[in-house]
Amino acid sequence: MKLKNSFFFTIREDVKDEDSASGNLLVKAGFIKKTSAGIYMFLPLGLKVQNNIENIIRKHMNASGAMEVKMPALIASEYYEDSGRLAGFGPSIFKLKDRNAKDFVLGPTHEELFAYAAKSKIRSYKDLPFNLYQFQTKYRDEPRARFGLVRVKEFVMKDAYSFDVDEKGLDIAYQKMFDAYKNSFDEIGINYKIVKADTGIMGGLLSEEFQAISDIGEDTLIYCDDCGFSSNMEITPVVMKKTDKTPSGPEKTLIETPDCESIEDVAAFLKMNIEDTVKCLLMRVDDELVAFFVNGKRELNETKVLKLMGAKEIAFADDELIATSNAVPGYCGPLGLNCKVIVDNEVLGMADFVCGANQKGYHYMNVNVSDISYDLSGDIVNAMDGDVCPICGRPLKFTKGIEVGNTFKLGTKYSKAMDLQFTDEENKLQDVWMGSYGIGLGRTMAAVVEQNHDEKGIIWPVNIAPYKAIILIMSTKDELQNQIAEDLYAKLNSMGIEAMLDDRDERPGVKFNDAELIGIPYRITVGKKASEGIVEFKGRKDENNQELTIEEAIAKMKEICG
Repeated sequence: MKLKNSFFFTIREDVKDEDSASGNLLVKAGFIKKTSAGIYMFLPLGLKVQNNIENIIRKHMNASGAMEVKMPALIASEYYEDSGRLAGFGPSIFKLKDRNAKDFVLGPTHEELFAYAAKSKIRSYKDLPFNLYQFQTKYRDEPRARFGLVRVKEFVMKDAYSFDVDEKGLDIAYQKMFDAYKNSFDEIGINYKIVKADTGIMGGLLSEEFQAISDIGEDTLIYCDDCGFSSNMEITPVVMKKTDKTPSGPEKTLIETPDCESIEDVAAFLKMNIEDTVKCLLMRVDDELVAFFVNGKRELNETKVLKLMGAKEIAFADDELIATSNAVPGYCGPLGLNCKVIVDNEVLGMADFVCGANQKGYHYMNVNVSDISYDLSGDIVNAMDGDVCPICGRPLKFTKGIEVGNTFKLGTKYSKAMDLQFTDEENKLQDVWMGSYGIGLGRTMAAVVEQNHDEKGIIWPVNIAPYKAIILIMSTKDELQNQIAEDLYAKLNSMGIEAMLDDRDERPGVKFNDAELIGIPYRITVGKKASEGIVEFKGRKDENNQELTIEEAIAKMKEICG
């Protein structure tokens, strides 16, 4: 790529409407351009990086034995109705009608179509196993698109689906995909953790996530260095610490707590530790008012709540729903409350705690579990600093991650819904066992930039960089510099080492700054010593230049690129 007559531009100032380092840098460097919230153009450099990521993944998918296909993005709604997921996606799925008023969606994911395609082949157990995959655009109407390519409405996903006769076969297929994912992310150059996660709307037997470590990650990853336990926050079990607390004797006492509507205000007013309080969260769960009581220091875990209750939706209750009970927001307590009450397991081990009295401006002190009645109890809170590993009991560690890949053991959920069956060796009909596996290419690109940048710009790993080297001409008016640079450019490209040539009539400072910003791994500068056959060689991460002969520079690039 020669820059002089190419579609190439950079932006000097930070981008005002980008809220992440990766989003800002990718736009500034001319890799992507936003057209509206959560929707981006991929410009020449950005598309090359995405294609490089795609090719790495394709290589490892093919090595696993999977076969590539291409499904439509425009899908008749009936497929999602058959699986029961049309309602499950809710407002996040894009719906439209054709000119004949037939209902369609823009595919958010493709389990249903792959199951439909598999029905064309599968008749008996002899037709299994196999694995199909694709690179396809997905569409999800995210309520809050943010962080550049991390949370978008349109994105390319590599999704794969395995089909087997039984759970043992699924386990084998799953391991192949798991290994292919590890190999892909290792080659791309991502620092990641693998954690167990909630199966969510996908359903099935198991979900694991490949999480790129990043401060802007929307997921909290919890792990143990001692035994290797790792999990997403949403499903991490909270181990209750043993306590010797027992009721001290005094009966519960009603006390005035004026203007104390938060548990922090109550604890401060009473000069007590917040962990000796119980707070209430009034929630709408499938259109029912439910009061959840947890330790004052804890946060409610909505995923655990939905699992415990077998419910579909949860949100904060509005005033109209709260008014159907005697609950008083800010002063709600479990004593005499006339709605469904669920308490966290930790509350069951507390003694002499403070909670709301269902009277404005009042709380109870010295409350014990024997004083309250409840409908259900369970682990319904997030793990937090100070909690211990559920496997070995050692302290847990916490970090943030961007989910770049996930793997699911779907079991027979979709085959049952889509009537995907085969005849076994005894000529009996059986449901096909399926797995589902996805990688977000844009998220992967963003995660790499989040992990590999500095104050000057992006630092691409060699394996996915749009070009391996950039050649800078310091003076385009110098015929010798031009000739040496052109020869270098031609030689490197002929060796299969993709190179850029900055032949623009720009000041050296502009060229250096752009080279740093776009993050090409290696820079070769043709300048004043060109007449001596000397060029400057510098890695993007290096502090200093090296003076090399032209032949040495070529040999070094050959060594680096294998």
